[in-house]
Amino acid sequence: MTLIDGKKIAADIKGELRERAVAFEERCGKKIGLAVVLVGQDPASQVYVKNKIKGCSEIGIRSFSHYLPDTATQAEVLQLITELAKDENVHGILVQLPLPKHLDAKMLLAAIPPQKDVDGFGAENIGKLALNETSTVACTPLGVMELLKRYDISVKGKCAVVLGRSNIVGRPMAMLLLNADATVTVCHSATENIREECKRADILIAAVGKPKFVTADMVKPDAVVIDVGINRDECGNLCGDVDFEAVRNVASYITPVPGGVGPMTIAMLLSNTVKAAERLFR
Repeated sequence: MTLIDGKKIAADIKGELRERAVAFEERCGKKIGLAVVLVGQDPASQVYVKNKIKGCSEIGIRSFSHYLPDTATQAEVLQLITELAKDENVHGILVQLPLPKHLDAKMLLAAIPPQKDVDGFGAENIGKLALNETSTVACTPLGVMELLKRYDISVKGKCAVVLGRSNIVGRPMAMLLLNADATVTVCHSATENIREECKRADILIAAVGKPKFVTADMVKPDAVVIDVGINRDECGNLCGDVDFEAVRNVASYITPVPGGVGPMTIAMLLSNTVKAAERLFR
C-alpha cells in the first residue's frame, strides 16, 4: 500500500505557483489578487477562509478579505460581488459556501464573471467541463486528478466509482474522470447494491460526508482509494469517509485524512487564481 501524500504534493505546487506569481508581477507590474467573501460566522467557513488567505501569502499573491454579517442582504452581497468583478486588482473571486439560508447562492455565484470564477462553480465553467472544453474546474476534484497524475496513476480505461453527486465534488469529479477516458459510475443515496458497485472500482472516490462509510469489504483488492470526506468520528477525532485503518490493508494507494485531498483543495484554488490572472493579462 502506498500512502498518497497530499500535503507534500500541495507544497510542491505552491513552490511552482510562487515562481509564476513573481513572473506575473515582473511582467504586469502588479500582484495577482484573490478576493474572498465570507458571510456570517460559520466556524468551519472561518477556518477555510483563514487557510485560503494563508495560502495566498505563501505564494506571494494578494488576498482581499470581505467579511459580512449574517444579516447581510442579497442586494448587499450582490453589490460587493459586482464591485469586485470590476476591480482590475482582483483576478479571482471566491464566495465561501455555505451561505446563510436567506441568501440565494445560485444567483450570487452567477454574478461572478466566468474568468474570475476560481472556484469553478459557475454555470459557464461547469458547462465547459461537461463539454470537455478548457474551463476553470472545482478545486477539490481538480486536486484529486492532480494527485493521480503526480503519482502516475492512469485512469484511462479504468472503472472509476464516485460516491456522492454534489455540485462541488461528485458531479465535476465524474466529468473529469470521464474526460480522462475512465468508465465512470456515480453512486448516491438512491443507489441500489452500493457495496457491489464500489467493489467493482479500480479507482474509488468517496465524497459522501459520512464517517468511515467505506469499509474494507467494499473495496476491490489493489484499488486506488481517494477519500474526500472530512468528518468527526464518535470520539470527536477527524476522519474521512473511508475506514482508513481497515481499507489501507486492501488498497494499492490511499489518501489519509487529514493530509490527503484537503491540502490539494487550497493548492488548486491558488492555481486557478494564478491561471485566471495569466489569462487576463496575456
